[in-house]
Order: sequence, then C-alpha cells, then structure tokens
Amino acid sequence: MQRKEGRQRQNPWIQSHAICTGPVLLGSSSRVRLVGSTRRCEGRVEVEKEGHWGAVCDDGWDIKDVAVVCRELGCGEARGTPSGILYKPSSEEERKFLIQDVDCNGMEDTLFQCELEDVFNCLDNEAAGALCEIPESVRLAGGTGACNGRVEVKHQGQWGTVCKTGWSLLDAKVVCRQLGCGRAILTKRSCNKATEGQGPIWLSHVSCSGQEVSLQDCPSEPWGMNNCTHDEDMWVECEDPFKLRLVGGNNSCSGRLEVLHKGKWGSVCDDGWGEKEDRVVCKQLECGQSLFPSVKVRRRFGPGNGTIWLDDVHCSGEEYSLEECGHRLWGYHNCKHKEDVAVICSGQEPGLPDA
Repeated sequence: MQRKEGRQRQNPWIQSHAICTGPVLLGSSSRVRLVGSTRRCEGRVEVEKEGHWGAVCDDGWDIKDVAVVCRELGCGEARGTPSGILYKPSSEEERKFLIQDVDCNGMEDTLFQCELEDVFNCLDNEAAGALCEIPESVRLAGGTGACNGRVEVKHQGQWGTVCKTGWSLLDAKVVCRQLGCGRAILTKRSCNKATEGQGPIWLSHVSCSGQEVSLQDCPSEPWGMNNCTHDEDMWVECEDPFKLRLVGGNNSCSGRLEVLHKGKWGSVCDDGWGEKEDRVVCKQLECGQSLFPSVKVRRRFGPGNGTIWLDDVHCSGEEYSLEECGHRLWGYHNCKHKEDVAVICSGQEPGLPDA
C-alpha cells in the first residue's frame, strides 16, 4: 500500500465528471459504496463504471482516500483503512477490480475527483476497505442506557419520536443493530408521561424487513406527516452489545473464546463447533483468517470457569458476528469446561503454542 511519489498523471475521468460536481448527498446516485458489512459506513470499497460495480485496489490507499469515501456517502469522519478481504465477496463476479492507485488529497467531494487509474495488476487479497464514523441518526432516550429507551430519530438537525402505527419487532431489530446493541427483546408504546417524548413526531408507518442497515432505509410515511400523539411513542429494549474475546493466549487473536452476556463473561461449548464458526470469530475480532488449529493446540489454552453461555452454535461462515449464528438459549447447555471453544486467527503475534 505504498503511495507512489511524484506522479504527474491525471485522472482520465476528471474531464467528464469533475466539472460542476458538488457534494453528493446521502440518497443520491453515488458512484461509490461500501459492501460486505452489516454497518452502512464500513466495508469493502466498490465503485461503479459503465454500469458495472467493482472493487478498488489498495495500492496507495490511505486515510485521505477513506475521508473522501466517507464524505461522499454522508458517513462522517474517516476512522480507518481496514483490508477489504475482511468483507469477503459472496461470488466470483464481486471479485472484479476496476481502479487502483487512488490518490486523494482528502478534500475532494467524490472519489472520482481524485487521481486514479484503471486496474492492471491487483490480486484478490488487495481490496481496499473503509471505516467511517457512523453519523448519529437514531437513539434510545429516557432509558437506563444506550440500548433501551424511547426511539428517536434526527431530522433537519432536530430529534423527534417515532409513532407506534405500523411498528413491529422487525423495526426494533433494525434499531438495535444500528446502535451496535444486541438483539431486540421488547418493543412497546411509551405508556406513561415519564417515558413520552416532546417536540416533533418524525416517523410513522415504519415498515422494516429486519434486514436493513439503518432505520432510515425502511419504508415509512413522509417525515412529519402523521396524526399521532406522544402517548404513541415507541419504546425499544435491546440486549447489551454482543461482545466476545479470546483469553489465555499470548495476544488478542488467540485463546479460549468468551462472550459477554448480562454483564458477565462466559465460555462457549464446542458441541457442533467447526471451521465456519472459527471463521466468524476471527472476522468479528478483525484478526484475519482462521487457522483452525488441532484439538491438541486448542486445549493448551486451558478450561474456563464460571458460566457457559452458548452451546450448539451453528454458522454458515458468512456472518459478520457470532450473534447472527444459531445457538441454544443463553445459558442452556449440557457441557463441562473441558469442552470450551478455543480459536486461533492469522492476525496473532508470535509465540503461540506449537501443535
């Protein structure tokens, strides 16, 4: 990813695209997108050229280039340049590269205002990624924490509530995911004055499928168009953020797997556990690829103690969080700690136990 110095070339597309190009507003026909993540403002960078979408090679890719992508998508500040291989394409068609050697000064409004070239020598593991600050556009207010409370959305710089008309647990699921919380466990009307909102009621007839990245992606009545009152404001409760860690190893990318639930860390039983589950853990922790170690190596991290939270976990391998995988109810298992899962990922530091 070393940037070439002293290049005098010009972007061959600037003549047709840079003139009269202003800031791209969210929802307009942007020619850049982030894919492969459950978060709208994070993922593998793809651009559109002649009606086809393809990846960006990471040759020369840096935080200035990410800043332009974030600005073009309305995603706030640039936070990182993750490898695009963390957001694995689902088909060979999605592996196509279109541009490389992107060189932005960081102030451009769109990626195609930067210097860049058609791709000519990029490998599958050289896809560029982007991590942006997620703009605050939804929140849960009036509760005991960030993951429970009255649903509020931000529009025209002002926070307002959401009406119960058309609302369901699928809508709550999207809110919980957008906020980085755990699963949606309850949604209800704000039944008393203490939990009612004030000011505008922005949304009603929200109808999410449950798969959307943000509440703003769901169909609804036009902003502010409703005949609701604040005693119809929606209240949502989510589980705490789903967190996991690897402990007992020499670094954060190897060790015995633990998950956080109800404020307490606990282990995961290895019943049904395999390479696909390892893959999801490494992806979620941003630790590279799973090395899928032998049982002998796994046991060197030792058994855990305390609660065993998960059992019979089943993943397809394409999930971006272990939370998306199937499993028994929390705390239900038929295991002992000698069956605790351990994982080793390629992003580890030296010093792991030998097989």
